[in-house]
Amino acid sequence: MDRVNALLRRLPVGAVYLAGVLPFVWTFGRGLTGGLGVDPVKALEQALGLYALQFLVAVLAVTPLRRHLGLNLLRFRRALGVLAFLYMALHLLVWVTLDLQFRWAEIGADLVKRPHIVVGMAAFLLALPLALTSNDAALRRLGGLAWRRLHRLTYVVLPLGAIHFVMLSKTWALEPLAYLAAAILLLVLRLNPRRAAA
Repeated sequence: MDRVNALLRRLPVGAVYLAGVLPFVWTFGRGLTGGLGVDPVKALEQALGLYALQFLVAVLAVTPLRRHLGLNLLRFRRALGVLAFLYMALHLLVWVTLDLQFRWAEIGADLVKRPHIVVGMAAFLLALPLALTSNDAALRRLGGLAWRRLHRLTYVVLPLGAIHFVMLSKTWALEPLAYLAAAILLLVLRLNPRRAAA
C-alpha cells in the first residue's frame, strides 16, 4: 500500500477533475449519436444522477479506506465532492430544461406530489453550501472547526441521494438497494469506526 500511496502523491488533483468529467462527455456524446435509446433525455438525466451518487459514495469512502486499508486518498476528497455536486447540478439542470422544458407549474406540481423529487431536491440544497465552501478561502473565513461541522452535511446528502434512487425505481431493484446499503455501511464505518471494526 505504501507504493500505491507514493504513486497517488505524484498524481495531480487536476487529473481527478479531468477524469471526473469524462463520464459526462461520454454520456452526452452517446446522446448525440443516438446511443441512449428511445428517450435520451431521461437516460441522460438518470445517468447524471447515478454519477452524482457514485461520487458521493467515493467521498465518504475516503476515510474508511485510509483507516482500514491504509489507502490515502485524502488530497482528492475535495475534488470528488466538487464532482459529485457538479453531477447533481447537471442532473437537476437536465430535469428542469430538457425534461420539463421550464414548465414551472409542472415542476411545482411534481415537487408536491412526487416524494422522490422532494428528497432529491433536499439533497441538492444541502449539498449547495458544501460546494460553495469547498475552497481554501471559505476554510479560512469559517475556521477549521466550523468548516468541518458544515461539511458533515455530507453524511446526510449521501443517504438522501440513495433514498431518492430507491424511491425513483418504484420497485425493490437490486442496484438502488445496493447504493443504499453502501451509504449505510460507509456511515457506520465513518461515524463509528470502533463498532464497525468489532
